[in-house]
Amino acid sequence: GAGKTTTMQMLTGNLAPHAGAIEINGVDLLERPKEAKRSIGYLPEQPPVYAELSVDEYLEYCARLNRVPRKQVHAAREEAKARCGLADTGRRLIGNLSKGYKQRVGIAQAIIHKPAVVVLDEPTVGLDPIQIREIRALIAELREAHSVILSSHILPEIQAVCSRVQIIHHGRLVLSDTIDGLGERMQSDSLIVGARNLPDVRMLAAIPEVTRVEQLDANRVRVIHQSGKSPAEHIAQCAVDGGWGLQELTPERKSLEEIFVDLVHSDEPAGEAQVERKPAEVAA
Repeated sequence: GAGKTTTMQMLTGNLAPHAGAIEINGVDLLERPKEAKRSIGYLPEQPPVYAELSVDEYLEYCARLNRVPRKQVHAAREEAKARCGLADTGRRLIGNLSKGYKQRVGIAQAIIHKPAVVVLDEPTVGLDPIQIREIRALIAELREAHSVILSSHILPEIQAVCSRVQIIHHGRLVLSDTIDGLGERMQSDSLIVGARNLPDVRMLAAIPEVTRVEQLDANRVRVIHQSGKSPAEHIAQCAVDGGWGLQELTPERKSLEEIFVDLVHSDEPAGEAQVERKPAEVAA
Protein backbone atom coordinates (compact mmCIF):
# COMPACT_ATOMS: atom_id res chain seq x y z
CA GLY A 1 0.00 0.00 0.00
CA ALA A 2 2.96 2.38 -0.23
CA GLY A 3 2.30 3.34 -3.85
CA LYS A 4 5.05 1.58 -5.79
CA THR A 5 2.79 -0.21 -8.32
CA THR A 6 0.77 2.98 -8.80
CA THR A 7 4.03 4.83 -9.45
CA MET A 8 5.08 2.20 -11.99
CA GLN A 9 1.74 2.45 -13.77
CA MET A 10 2.09 6.23 -14.03
CA LEU A 11 5.69 6.03 -15.26
CA THR A 12 4.64 3.67 -18.04
CA GLY A 13 1.58 5.63 -19.12
CA ASN A 14 -0.98 3.09 -17.86
CA LEU A 15 -2.41 5.43 -15.24
CA ALA A 16 -2.80 9.19 -15.58
CA PRO A 17 -1.41 11.25 -12.69
CA HIS A 18 -3.56 13.97 -11.12
CA ALA A 19 -0.64 16.40 -11.15
CA GLY A 20 3.04 16.66 -11.98
CA ALA A 21 5.04 15.69 -15.04
CA ILE A 22 6.78 12.56 -16.33
CA GLU A 23 9.61 12.58 -18.85
CA ILE A 24 10.90 9.37 -20.44
CA ASN A 25 14.27 9.76 -22.12
CA GLY A 26 13.63 13.50 -22.40
CA VAL A 27 10.10 13.16 -23.86
CA ASP A 28 7.03 14.36 -21.94
CA LEU A 29 4.85 11.29 -21.42
CA LEU A 30 1.62 13.25 -21.04
CA GLU A 31 2.13 15.54 -24.04
CA ARG A 32 3.68 12.98 -26.43
CA PRO A 33 2.63 9.58 -25.07
CA LYS A 34 3.28 7.46 -28.18
CA GLU A 35 6.78 8.83 -28.63
CA ALA A 36 7.60 8.45 -24.94
CA LYS A 37 6.26 4.89 -24.76
CA ARG A 38 8.59 3.78 -27.55
CA SER A 39 11.38 4.16 -25.00
CA ILE A 40 9.65 2.03 -22.35
CA GLY A 41 9.56 -1.71 -21.76
CA TYR A 42 7.20 -2.78 -18.97
CA LEU A 43 6.72 -5.98 -16.99
CA PRO A 44 3.74 -5.64 -14.60
CA GLU A 45 3.55 -7.67 -11.41
CA GLN A 46 1.37 -10.20 -13.28
CA PRO A 47 3.16 -10.98 -16.60
CA PRO A 48 0.86 -10.07 -19.53
CA VAL A 49 1.34 -13.38 -21.30
CA TYR A 50 -1.21 -15.46 -23.25
CA ALA A 51 -1.26 -19.08 -22.14
CA GLU A 52 -2.66 -20.35 -25.46
CA LEU A 53 0.20 -18.92 -27.55
CA SER A 54 3.66 -20.36 -28.03
CA VAL A 55 6.63 -18.29 -26.92
CA ASP A 56 7.50 -17.45 -30.54
CA GLU A 57 3.93 -16.44 -31.42
CA TYR A 58 3.63 -14.24 -28.36
CA LEU A 59 6.97 -12.47 -28.85
CA GLU A 60 6.23 -11.83 -32.52
CA TYR A 61 2.89 -10.32 -31.48
CA CYS A 62 4.66 -8.10 -28.91
CA ALA A 63 7.25 -7.03 -31.47
CA ARG A 64 4.49 -5.89 -33.83
CA LEU A 65 2.67 -4.10 -30.97
CA ASN A 66 5.89 -2.20 -30.33
CA ARG A 67 6.19 -1.32 -34.02
CA VAL A 68 9.31 -3.33 -34.76
CA PRO A 69 9.61 -3.27 -38.58
CA ARG A 70 8.21 -6.48 -40.09
CA LYS A 71 11.55 -7.48 -41.61
CA GLN A 72 13.21 -7.20 -38.19
CA VAL A 73 10.61 -9.09 -36.13
CA HIS A 74 12.28 -12.50 -36.43
CA ALA A 75 15.72 -11.16 -35.47
CA ALA A 76 14.24 -9.15 -32.57
CA ARG A 77 12.40 -12.24 -31.31
CA GLU A 78 15.48 -14.45 -31.44
CA GLU A 79 17.66 -11.84 -29.73
CA ALA A 80 15.14 -11.34 -26.91
CA LYS A 81 14.88 -15.11 -26.43
CA ALA A 82 18.65 -15.49 -26.32
CA ARG A 83 19.05 -12.70 -23.77
CA CYS A 84 16.35 -14.16 -21.53
CA GLY A 85 17.43 -17.81 -21.70
CA LEU A 86 14.47 -18.88 -23.87
CA ALA A 87 16.33 -20.15 -26.92
CA ASP A 88 14.90 -23.70 -26.66
CA THR A 89 11.34 -22.75 -25.71
CA GLY A 90 10.08 -21.08 -28.90
CA ARG A 91 7.48 -23.74 -29.81
CA ARG A 92 6.30 -24.40 -26.25
CA LEU A 93 2.93 -23.09 -25.12
CA ILE A 94 3.30 -20.38 -22.50
CA GLY A 95 0.61 -22.08 -20.40
CA ASN A 96 2.91 -25.11 -19.99
CA LEU A 97 5.90 -23.11 -18.74
CA SER A 98 6.98 -22.80 -15.11
CA LYS A 99 6.40 -19.48 -13.37
CA GLY A 100 10.10 -18.66 -13.66
CA TYR A 101 10.01 -19.13 -17.43
CA LYS A 102 6.81 -17.10 -17.69
CA GLN A 103 8.68 -14.28 -15.97
CA ARG A 104 11.46 -14.66 -18.54
CA VAL A 105 8.89 -14.40 -21.33
CA GLY A 106 7.50 -11.31 -19.64
CA ILE A 107 10.93 -9.72 -19.55
CA ALA A 108 11.56 -10.72 -23.17
CA GLN A 109 8.42 -8.86 -24.31
CA ALA A 110 9.59 -5.82 -22.34
CA ILE A 111 12.95 -5.64 -24.13
CA ILE A 112 12.05 -6.91 -27.62
CA HIS A 113 11.97 -3.38 -29.08
CA LYS A 114 15.23 -2.39 -27.29
CA PRO A 115 13.77 0.36 -25.13
CA ALA A 116 15.95 2.85 -23.28
CA VAL A 117 14.04 2.20 -20.03
CA VAL A 118 12.86 -1.16 -18.69
CA VAL A 119 10.36 -1.09 -15.80
CA LEU A 120 9.95 -4.28 -13.75
CA ASP A 121 7.29 -4.49 -11.04
CA GLU A 122 8.12 -7.18 -8.46
CA PRO A 123 9.78 -9.49 -11.02
CA THR A 124 10.70 -12.25 -8.54
CA VAL A 125 7.49 -12.56 -6.52
CA GLY A 126 6.36 -16.18 -6.19
CA LEU A 127 9.55 -17.71 -7.60
CA ASP A 128 11.63 -20.38 -5.91
CA PRO A 129 15.19 -19.56 -4.74
CA ILE A 130 16.87 -20.89 -7.89
CA GLN A 131 14.49 -18.98 -10.16
CA ILE A 132 15.06 -15.82 -8.12
CA ARG A 133 18.81 -16.10 -8.62
CA GLU A 134 18.36 -16.61 -12.35
CA ILE A 135 16.04 -13.58 -12.71
CA ARG A 136 18.41 -11.42 -10.65
CA ALA A 137 21.30 -12.42 -12.91
CA LEU A 138 19.20 -11.56 -15.94
CA ILE A 139 18.35 -8.13 -14.51
CA ALA A 140 22.05 -7.51 -13.85
CA GLU A 141 22.75 -8.24 -17.53
CA LEU A 142 19.91 -5.98 -18.70
CA ARG A 143 21.33 -2.94 -16.95
CA GLU A 144 24.36 -3.08 -19.23
CA ALA A 145 22.15 -1.98 -22.15
CA HIS A 146 19.09 -0.37 -20.51
CA SER A 147 18.11 1.83 -17.60
CA VAL A 148 16.26 -0.61 -15.35
CA ILE A 149 13.71 0.48 -12.75
CA LEU A 150 12.77 -2.32 -10.40
CA SER A 151 10.23 -2.36 -7.56
CA SER A 152 10.43 -4.89 -4.77
CA HIS A 153 9.64 -5.32 -1.09
CA ILE A 154 12.44 -7.92 -0.81
CA LEU A 155 15.20 -5.80 0.70
CA PRO A 156 18.19 -8.14 0.12
CA GLU A 157 17.19 -8.24 -3.56
CA ILE A 158 17.55 -4.49 -3.79
CA GLN A 159 21.02 -4.61 -2.25
CA ALA A 160 22.05 -7.41 -4.61
CA VAL A 161 20.76 -5.92 -7.87
CA CYS A 162 20.41 -2.15 -7.68
CA SER A 163 22.80 0.79 -7.86
CA ARG A 164 20.33 3.32 -6.44
CA VAL A 165 17.48 3.01 -3.94
CA GLN A 166 14.33 5.03 -3.40
CA ILE A 167 12.00 4.14 -0.52
CA ILE A 168 8.34 5.12 -0.72
CA HIS A 169 6.04 5.25 2.30
CA HIS A 170 2.38 6.33 2.08
CA GLY A 171 3.03 7.62 -1.43
CA ARG A 172 5.89 9.87 -0.30
CA LEU A 173 9.58 9.52 -1.09
CA VAL A 174 11.43 9.10 2.23
CA LEU A 175 14.85 8.08 0.89
CA SER A 176 16.76 8.49 -2.36
CA ASP A 177 20.37 7.38 -2.27
CA THR A 178 23.01 5.31 -4.01
CA ILE A 179 23.88 1.85 -2.74
CA ASP A 180 27.25 3.26 -1.61
CA GLY A 181 25.47 6.04 0.27
CA LEU A 182 23.17 3.46 1.78
CA GLY A 183 26.23 1.53 2.92
CA GLU A 184 27.33 4.57 4.90
CA ARG A 185 23.91 4.77 6.52
CA MET A 186 24.29 1.13 7.50
CA GLN A 187 27.39 1.87 9.55
CA SER A 188 26.61 1.55 13.25
CA ASP A 189 28.40 3.13 16.20
CA SER A 190 28.99 -0.15 17.99
CA LEU A 191 31.34 -3.13 18.13
CA ILE A 192 30.84 -6.72 19.22
CA VAL A 193 33.73 -7.89 21.41
CA GLY A 194 34.17 -11.55 22.28
CA ALA A 195 37.00 -13.05 24.32
CA ARG A 196 37.87 -16.20 26.27
CA ASN A 197 38.77 -14.12 29.34
CA LEU A 198 36.62 -11.03 28.94
CA PRO A 199 37.52 -8.24 31.41
CA ASP A 200 35.05 -6.43 33.62
CA VAL A 201 32.75 -4.23 31.55
CA ARG A 202 33.83 -1.23 33.63
CA MET A 203 37.30 -1.51 32.09
CA LEU A 204 35.84 -1.28 28.59
CA ALA A 205 33.51 1.54 29.63
CA ALA A 206 36.55 3.54 30.79
CA ILE A 207 37.98 3.75 27.26
CA PRO A 208 37.57 7.43 26.19
CA GLU A 209 35.60 6.80 22.96
CA VAL A 210 33.18 4.34 24.61
CA THR A 211 29.78 5.63 25.72
CA ARG A 212 28.15 2.39 26.89
CA VAL A 213 28.82 -1.34 27.21
CA GLU A 214 26.09 -4.00 27.05
CA GLN A 215 26.71 -7.55 28.28
CA LEU A 216 25.45 -10.06 25.68
CA ASP A 217 26.62 -13.26 27.35
CA ALA A 218 29.51 -14.49 29.49
CA ASN A 219 32.06 -14.00 26.70
CA ARG A 220 30.57 -11.25 24.50
CA VAL A 221 29.67 -7.58 24.90
CA ARG A 222 28.40 -4.80 22.69
CA VAL A 223 30.52 -1.65 22.89
CA ILE A 224 28.70 1.54 21.85
CA HIS A 225 31.09 4.37 20.96
CA GLN A 226 31.09 7.98 19.83
CA SER A 227 30.11 8.51 16.20
CA GLY A 228 33.09 8.18 13.87
CA LYS A 229 35.47 7.30 16.74
CA SER A 230 35.86 3.53 16.78
CA PRO A 231 37.89 2.21 19.74
CA ALA A 232 38.67 -1.04 17.91
CA GLU A 233 42.42 -0.48 17.82
CA HIS A 234 42.50 0.49 21.49
CA ILE A 235 40.47 -2.59 22.45
CA ALA A 236 42.70 -4.88 20.36
CA GLN A 237 45.81 -3.52 22.08
CA CYS A 238 44.24 -3.97 25.52
CA ALA A 239 43.30 -7.54 24.58
CA VAL A 240 46.89 -8.35 23.61
CA ASP A 241 48.37 -6.70 26.71
CA GLY A 242 45.84 -8.29 29.04
CA GLY A 243 45.82 -11.77 27.54
CA TRP A 244 42.06 -11.76 26.97
CA GLY A 245 42.16 -14.44 24.28
CA LEU A 246 40.33 -12.19 21.82
CA GLN A 247 37.91 -14.15 19.65
CA GLU A 248 35.77 -11.45 18.07
CA LEU A 249 36.06 -7.74 17.33
CA THR A 250 33.40 -6.88 14.78
CA PRO A 251 31.88 -3.53 13.76
CA GLU A 252 28.08 -3.84 13.75
CA ARG A 253 26.09 -2.78 10.69
CA LYS A 254 22.45 -1.85 10.41
CA SER A 255 20.44 -3.95 8.03
CA LEU A 256 18.41 -2.38 5.22
CA GLU A 257 15.34 -3.54 7.15
CA GLU A 258 16.41 -1.49 10.18
CA ILE A 259 17.01 1.59 8.03
CA PHE A 260 13.58 1.12 6.46
CA VAL A 261 11.90 0.86 9.87
CA ASP A 262 13.75 3.96 11.14
CA LEU A 263 12.68 5.96 8.08
CA VAL A 264 9.07 4.80 8.24
CA HIS A 265 8.73 5.52 11.94
CA SER A 266 10.28 8.96 11.57
CA ASP A 267 7.82 9.64 8.73
CA GLU A 268 4.72 8.67 10.74
CA PRO A 269 2.49 11.61 11.72
CA ALA A 270 2.32 12.18 15.47
CA GLY A 271 -0.33 10.02 17.10
CA GLU A 272 -0.83 7.73 14.09
CA ALA A 273 -1.38 4.14 15.07
CA GLN A 274 1.61 1.95 14.27
CA VAL A 275 0.48 -0.96 12.09
CA GLU A 276 2.63 -3.55 10.42
CA ARG A 277 3.26 -2.69 6.77
CA LYS A 278 5.12 -4.44 4.02
CA PRO A 279 8.31 -2.55 3.07
CA ALA A 280 7.95 -0.89 -0.33
CA GLU A 281 10.93 0.16 -2.37
CA VAL A 282 11.35 1.54 -5.83
CA ALA A 283 14.92 0.83 -6.82
CA ALA A 284 16.85 1.67 -9.93
